[in-house]
Amino acid sequence: MHLDHSHDGPSAVSADARRPDGSRRALRIGLGGPVGSGKTATVAALCRGLRDELSLAVVTNDIYTREDAEFLLREAVLPPERITAVETGACPHTAIRDDISANLEAVEDLEDEVGPLDLILVESGGDNLTATFSKGLVDAQIFVIDVAGGDDIPRKGGPGVTTADLLVVNKTDLAPYVGSDLARMAADAKTQRAELPVVFQSLRSEPGVTDVADWVRTRLAAWTA
Repeated sequence: MHLDHSHDGPSAVSADARRPDGSRRALRIGLGGPVGSGKTATVAALCRGLRDELSLAVVTNDIYTREDAEFLLREAVLPPERITAVETGACPHTAIRDDISANLEAVEDLEDEVGPLDLILVESGGDNLTATFSKGLVDAQIFVIDVAGGDDIPRKGGPGVTTADLLVVNKTDLAPYVGSDLARMAADAKTQRAELPVVFQSLRSEPGVTDVADWVRTRLAAWTA
């Protein structure tokens, strides 16, 4: 189920769009959302879907471990040198919104070591509905929620739900088992987000991550135009 809302202005980017040598740096897209919503699985699926056409890399964030990066490495979604981890040591939103230095260093190191890159995905550690990325770190952000968290999450709002460039409602295959009303979630998301796009997704069935991958391609086309 996909809500094809249009979103004008996909060209808004961070201020530092060029590398020190003057070349265009990679597009950076952040993925945030609550614990267990499916951020890492979505990152893995995007890597599988885009790796044959784009040069991409991933930065993961965990508080005290490298667990998300290790999952991506086990799944072999990208060569190991294209996956790196940041241990935030504090609330995840601190490292993606407040003190972004560790993440900035990670994305810049990736471009230096395995570049040139088209795309870098920056995955936040699991956080609440207020988690947003600094525009000094990413050029666009995806917020991932899941139906098992309750069909009232879109109605509750919060900056992650209301302002992210793309909202992904994940694990739709679980809706019948957890009593979530997808139509209600769609209506509430529309109320909260107006014309900002929303994708309903199950990675266990077709079309899987296709809609999100298409959105990423659109952002990249605007970035490179």
